[in-house]
Amino acid sequence: MTATTTPLLGQMMDVPLLVSSLIAHAARHHGNAQIVSRRIEGDVHRYTYRECEVRSKQLAQALIALGVEPGERIGTLAWNGYRHLEAYFGVTGFGAVCHTINPRLFPEQIAWIVNHADDRYILFDITFAALVDALAPQCPQVRGWIALCDESHRPAMRTPVLCYETLLAAQNGEFDWPLLDERSASNLCYTSGTTGNPKGALYTHRSAVLHAYGASLPDAMGLSARDAMLPVVPMFHVNAWGLPHAGPLNGTKLVLPGKDLDGKSLYELMEAEGVTCSAGVPTVWLGLLAYMREAGVKFSTLKRTVIGGSACPPAMLRTYEDDYGVQVIHAWGMTEMSPLGTLAKLNWEQAQRPPEAQRALLEKQGRVIFGVDMKIVGDDGRELPWDGVAFGDLYVRGPWIIDRYFRQESGTPLVDGWFPTGDVATIDPDGFLHITDRSKDVIKSGGEWISSIELENIAVAHPAIAEAACIACAHPRWTERPLIVAVKKPGAQVTREELLAFFEGKVVKWWLPDDAVFVDELPHTATGKLQKLKLREQFRHHVLPSALEVGDKCPLEPLDSDKGAASGATANTKSAATRG
Repeated sequence: MTATTTPLLGQMMDVPLLVSSLIAHAARHHGNAQIVSRRIEGDVHRYTYRECEVRSKQLAQALIALGVEPGERIGTLAWNGYRHLEAYFGVTGFGAVCHTINPRLFPEQIAWIVNHADDRYILFDITFAALVDALAPQCPQVRGWIALCDESHRPAMRTPVLCYETLLAAQNGEFDWPLLDERSASNLCYTSGTTGNPKGALYTHRSAVLHAYGASLPDAMGLSARDAMLPVVPMFHVNAWGLPHAGPLNGTKLVLPGKDLDGKSLYELMEAEGVTCSAGVPTVWLGLLAYMREAGVKFSTLKRTVIGGSACPPAMLRTYEDDYGVQVIHAWGMTEMSPLGTLAKLNWEQAQRPPEAQRALLEKQGRVIFGVDMKIVGDDGRELPWDGVAFGDLYVRGPWIIDRYFRQESGTPLVDGWFPTGDVATIDPDGFLHITDRSKDVIKSGGEWISSIELENIAVAHPAIAEAACIACAHPRWTERPLIVAVKKPGAQVTREELLAFFEGKVVKWWLPDDAVFVDELPHTATGKLQKLKLREQFRHHVLPSALEVGDKCPLEPLDSDKGAASGATANTKSAATRG
């Protein structure tokens, strides 16, 4: 046989995978499906995918008229609403890049992100008018700021602004989406930036469409045209986990909650619109659970929700399923992964196991969906077995995972083609991922690792505890030992000794926390994740009782990993927390 260097090519249409094709499909084949938004103006707005595409085209025309070129970045500072959804398609549809910005970050961080992204225009909800006034002088390269409102709601501001509805009214919507290179940039999202400046993940049209397909799989979010989806996860955070793309792909009714994400507002909107599925971070679902308990209400249509962003406490998962009939789908991902990686759903064989065995799997982060591969490696870089016991650094790869950060063209974070996530995990023989910690949060006691997440889950299972974090404290004998920092439920009573006793018999003895303190609230990042760096700064001089028992009578030096980051901190444990 003679080798050939010319492959036999298939004879299929070369149709590019474009974000604009998602809204075009929804408008053509699910044109009457609804998009419902609770507006900043206070009312509820309702229209269809067909109308959404026309207005998205008007936005594209308006931006072109303003001189925006393909490849330029257009920022958004907005809640989940129909105008923000139009930006997802109107900006990307003609080749510009939709850059969603987290308004919960510090203004200095937002200004840094806007300047780093080199945003040309910023679309903003009028609730952020004061923020825009603060940002504008720091962002001289921004050509204009566009208020997402009509003229009657234009806010009084120092910054000259354009009016979104006026810009759209000047266009007719008769616009053909251009055929772009599917590998051209479509969306830009930045990481939370809890340790240093945020980093940008620049997605492509191809990766966004493939991710929308992956998210729609039955063993992922399982969206369909029969669903009404309410994404609680903000559209400014990792493209709302791809739901604004997956919704149109499936013709799913979208219910967009706007700025009011408290338990009462979410529950009432879900009931009014017949919401069948949702998605968000654990802190939101804790608030919703507290409201329903207090009000004595239950869901009439909600059947499932995806919870990610940080580990879902097993106690909350069980409460939603046992008391409210809502299937909780535990998920894991990252901004660098667009973000979906794994979801916890059982296959046929696993569904035949005893209920407690099923629960043990569902409390993990789940199996990868097609498009993602993963492995765990040890300190020596060798891949570890999938036995559910060995844990190491988690690596991933796939077509919607970045190969480098935006504007860091000279270097790549990849290791032999794999992206190091910064998570520490196990993978069991079923292929279920279990995140045991972030690599920077893992507690190494006497040379052995302790999972802070597992200890947090036990703490939250205590009936008096609303939220808890576990951090490492310096120890003269063991180097590090676990400290529980907990928030009590309103009106609940529990002592330090009672909380520590609650751990007994639930973990091996050397995992038992050495101390527990109570605080009024825990620090969170702008995306709702526990901000353990701040906790480590706050408790850097905390002295564990077990440290005193071995003769160390003075405050310990801060852990090496926190030196520098915590330099200059003036933590006062007594004023920040109580022991009983």
